[in-house]
Order: sequence, then C-alpha cells, then structure tokens
Amino acid sequence: MLWSVTLQAVGDRVMTPDEIVELADAVRGCDGVASGIGTESYGAQVVVEADDKGTAIELGSRLFTDAAAQAGLPKWPISAVDAVSELEDELP
Repeated sequence: MLWSVTLQAVGDRVMTPDEIVELADAVRGCDGVASGIGTESYGAQVVVEADDKGTAIELGSRLFTDAAAQAGLPKWPISAVDAVSELEDELP
C-alpha cells in the first residue's frame, strides 16, 4: 500500500530558498515535495510503500534524514511526522 508521509525538522536558523530547492531535488525520487523557505524549519512529503503506518513512518523518516543530509541541511531532529495511506486519502 502507498503512504504519504509528511515530516518536519525544526532548528535554530532560517532556511534559504537554495537549501529547500536542494531538499526538493533530494526527495524528488520518492515523489516528494519540500517546504520551509524563510522559516526555522524544513519539511518534506514523500511517498513510500509499506504494509502499515508504523513501517511507513520508519521508511519516510529514513528517506527524509538521508535527503536532508544529501542536501547539506543541518542535522535537526524530526519534530513532526504523520502518514496517510492511499485508502485513507480516498475517504470522503
């Protein structure tokens, strides 16, 4: 099942447009998008395949951490994470 995992890391300085573009490039391979320009945080939404929400969050967290490192972003802890399955997303 496909899951959309949304993650955020909060830190102590404002993120530049170039940094968030680098993060967007790093998550592109997992149908990801990035956010955080002008804020003291960066975030991403990635798509993973997993059997359950817990596994989706684990996979998404790994992808997010790896993408942040690839983009050269500060190593801030993940402060928020959520996952929604493709089935949940289709509910009215």
